[in-house]
Amino acid sequence: EPDVTIVSGLKDMVVFEGDDVTFRCQVSHENARDVEWKLQDVALQNNEMNEISVEKGKIHTLTLRKVTEQDIGTIAFRVGPHLSTA
Repeated sequence: EPDVTIVSGLKDMVVFEGDDVTFRCQVSHENARDVEWKLQDVALQNNEMNEISVEKGKIHTLTLRKVTEQDIGTIAFRVGPHLSTA
C-alpha cells in the first residue's frame, strides 16, 4: 500500500459565531485509511455538528456547523504520520 501524503494542507479560517466553516486537505492517493480530524486534540466524529466527508477520493473535508466561541482553536488533519493544522 503506497504511503499517503498531504498534497495541500489546511488553511487558517476566520468566521463569525453562528456561521459554518469548512476545512479541506488534499491527499496523494484515493481511499486513504488511518485519517483523523481533531479540534483542540479532541477527535471529531461525523454528526449533526461536524460533517466529515471525502470529495473526488482525495479531498478530505470537515465542516463545523454553527460555530461558537468553544470551537476556537487548532484544527488538525492527520493521515498516517503526516499532519496539517490550521
